Amino acid sequence: MKKNDILFSLVVILTFAIVGAFLSVIFSRFIDFGGVKAIQTSIPKQIIPAQKDSATKQPVRVAALNPPVPQDAPADIKNAVILGYNIMMDTSKYAAGYVGNKLKCANCHFNGGITGGGKNGGLSLVGVAATYPKYQRRQDYAVDLITQTNDCFERSMNGKPLPPESKEMTAIITYYQWISRGLPIYADIRWLGLEHIQSAHSPDTVKGKQVFAQRCAMCHGNSGEGTQIGPPLWGNDSFNDGAGMHQLENLAAFSHENMPKGNPDLTAEDALDIAAYVTSQPRNHFVLEKK
Repeated sequence: MKKNDILFSLVVILTFAIVGAFLSVIFSRFIDFGGVKAIQTSIPKQIIPAQKDSATKQPVRVAALNPPVPQDAPADIKNAVILGYNIMMDTSKYAAGYVGNKLKCANCHFNGGITGGGKNGGLSLVGVAATYPKYQRRQDYAVDLITQTNDCFERSMNGKPLPPESKEMTAIITYYQWISRGLPIYADIRWLGLEHIQSAHSPDTVKGKQVFAQRCAMCHGNSGEGTQIGPPLWGNDSFNDGAGMHQLENLAAFSHENMPKGNPDLTAEDALDIAAYVTSQPRNHFVLEKK
């Protein structure tokens, strides 16, 4: 090949390279190469490290909230998960025979517990399957989810315990496990439980009665009997005196974080006063059955 032919070929190749690069820049402005995005999954998001545990000095893994919905459960457990959710939302209908008042699980566990707790999230259930068995002061021992759930039925529902092998209990446990999907066992799940109010205020039942009439009676009735939009807070239709909500510090914390529903703006002092008043009212007495 002659020298001039080689030089001509190099010029042609270089020209095509420059033109190709120029065209790629131009067309890249009109073509979205990022159009295919990652599909959002329903499992809990990233687990990030937190500070070390004060007792063990080991790093604590902090969970992020992103629970799956009941409808996304796989086919082999979907019916059980849906039944578990329905029991949460309408307990006396789906667990008939085990409820002794007019309460339902969702009165405390808003939207079946698929929440992050905190301001107006109620008591979350997301992650309970990853944190039990768990120490409980009542038993002074670690209890499993069946025991804890039956505690709620006997105390908060003023009813009877579900047989561990029953369809209803199996559904509830399956529901717990499904909405806890992806959370590490015994991770630091910050949204579970109640944080008690830290205040030097002395709860006042007289003041609590006044605030109740102003802020609570519209939903819960003048005599705590409940209405179409709020559950009963004392009397035969409410939780008995063995329930966690009968403890002033628990009811105050729950009220402060969640009431009025939709606009939780009670002051810490008002929440303490209301709790003092409500827990001083008559209700059924819990009798622990010997086993």
